[in-house]
Amino acid sequence: MVFLLNLYINSSETAIIALLEKIKSLEEPDSAGIFYNAFIVILDAFVQPFSITILVSLVVLLVLLFFSAMVSGSEIGFFSLGPQHLEKLKQSTSGRGKLILKLLERPKRLLATILIANNFVNVAIVILSTFIASQWFNLSSFPVLAFIVQVVVITALILLLGEILPKMYASVYPVRFSKSMAGVLNVFIKMFYPLSSILVRSTSFLDNRVARKSHVLSRSELSDAIELTAGESTPKEGKKILQGIVKFGDIEVKEIMHSRVDVVALDIEASYTEVMRLIVESGFSRIPVYKESFDNIQGILYVKDLLPHLGKSEQYQWQELLRDAFFVPENKKINDLLQEFQEKKIHLAIVVDEYGGTSGIITLEDVLEEIVGEITDESDSATEEFIFEKIDDVTYIFEGKTTINDFCKIIDVNDDIFDEIKGDSDSLAGLILELEGKIPEKGKETRCRNYIFKIAEVDLKRIKRIMVTITEAPDE
Repeated sequence: MVFLLNLYINSSETAIIALLEKIKSLEEPDSAGIFYNAFIVILDAFVQPFSITILVSLVVLLVLLFFSAMVSGSEIGFFSLGPQHLEKLKQSTSGRGKLILKLLERPKRLLATILIANNFVNVAIVILSTFIASQWFNLSSFPVLAFIVQVVVITALILLLGEILPKMYASVYPVRFSKSMAGVLNVFIKMFYPLSSILVRSTSFLDNRVARKSHVLSRSELSDAIELTAGESTPKEGKKILQGIVKFGDIEVKEIMHSRVDVVALDIEASYTEVMRLIVESGFSRIPVYKESFDNIQGILYVKDLLPHLGKSEQYQWQELLRDAFFVPENKKINDLLQEFQEKKIHLAIVVDEYGGTSGIITLEDVLEEIVGEITDESDSATEEFIFEKIDDVTYIFEGKTTINDFCKIIDVNDDIFDEIKGDSDSLAGLILELEGKIPEKGKETRCRNYIFKIAEVDLKRIKRIMVTITEAPDE
């Protein structure tokens, strides 16, 4: 390697010394003449006489550059055709339009043909450019310089004239460009059929095997991606909807259901008058009906089924209007439940535990709220109960029955922060019981991570209200 480098340096020095000696031999009194004659000498030294061979080669080079541009641009032109373009081509009586549609029926073969043709043309451009440079310029004494000049010039020509400009034009006028190249590409497809067949089959072989090993993003990775890509221009509501969609499949029914202690239900032995009074007071359109205890659900009463029977006597047998109840387990995923709601065309399900006892109810509205957020209907304003109260930026008062899922939404934190400590509990009251092991007294403070839970209201059986204070740093 050192020997070759010394040889190159010595040969270059010899050529430069000979050139300088020739310039010194010029006899011109003024500096302008010296510079002019020096330029002529350098030109004579490096530029060969122009010949018909060089002229023909230049013409062929321009033709090849034009072909490279057209073939390269056709890739963007054909594959930028949108549905509206294709619809117009279908309605057109033009032969070229029909040919475009025919070529797009086999997109892989079309793309393979374009790539093969483009590579052949570009290789021809490189070979011809090298020939022109060797015939027109005498850089044999400077091989490295000759190589650099050829690479820079040829690369610039191919990129600018053969790639960038035609693809920009084709992206703006895809139909026009595709029509101009449809006939040529049809010929190329027949010409390069053997090569394109090999390329298509090899890519199909790789696709089938790579697809099996493709990386599937987890929900946590999707959630992180949303956090990274959601900038200031992304609405907060839109970000929450995206997060809700990502986490939707992980949520179980028991996390968002209405607990049995909060459910309005009817005893099947209730009179018609009692039924009407409960309907008016609750404002609900669907009411579970039980016999003897809430664990023995008999069916669901739809208020709309009662409308034709308004004004009936006290003895009216409203029980005949009951519809069958739909039961779901606590650990059912809400995405599966949503699908069943859609298939059965129902809006309410009874949630049961592993022993068959009734845990609560869940509605279609509860499921959808996990995606789009709180949904307010005409009955919410009249029946909506206290859920939480914000005292200041770091202090809240929550009902004990508030689910951990809703709590995390309200204070805008990830809903998995308590997963390691909550056990089987789904509500704030359950979380406190899990931490304390008993029902705490009023005023009792419980610290968990960077939250202080203070019991604001409690009775012998139930934690009713909890004051939550957010501290600055996690309390590990």
